[in-house]
Amino acid sequence: MKANIDKTFKIERPINEVWDFLSDPQKIVTCVPGAQLTETIDEKNYKGTVSMKIGPVVSSFNGQITMEKVDQTTHTMEILGKGVDTKGKGSANMVLAGKLVDNGDNTTEVTNNMEVSITGKLAQFGSRMIVDVSDQVFKQFVANFRGQLQAAAEPTDGAPPPPAEAKPIKALPLFFSMIWNAILRLFGKKPRE
Repeated sequence: MKANIDKTFKIERPINEVWDFLSDPQKIVTCVPGAQLTETIDEKNYKGTVSMKIGPVVSSFNGQITMEKVDQTTHTMEILGKGVDTKGKGSANMVLAGKLVDNGDNTTEVTNNMEVSITGKLAQFGSRMIVDVSDQVFKQFVANFRGQLQAAAEPTDGAPPPPAEAKPIKALPLFFSMIWNAILRLFGKKPRE
């Protein structure tokens, strides 16, 4: 099962500041719900985990991220990701193409195009549900990203901020949001942002 996901958001920070954060896997992983880097293989390849909590059950995935292309001149990047359910019940592959655009007035536009391929139990939910889950995770990511950039811009006492704890993605609120969006679509209304 494949799904294509296109996302764009704007952030009121200079492009070089946004680029420095987004192109650093050690920093950006702190914004991804449930994600954690576990090993740096080399400057382009990293291993990590992603956890998702559904009620009392926590599912975990082991994966590898490759920074295939990182071009500071054009502010573009291509990231490849692959992961396997730790219980062997599925896998996922991702190709993400990202681009930053300086909109002037210290505002940066971030555009992402992601193609996700899923096998196993997750694939049974279909591409619509995968897109709905991705929408909710993306919202959490953007909120975390804004918060991290804001915290980095604020004056500190010189001590680096502690690393963020990797909390599992909470899928129950995502589930109810997806149900609500499906009902809205059924009646021809636009899903909530």
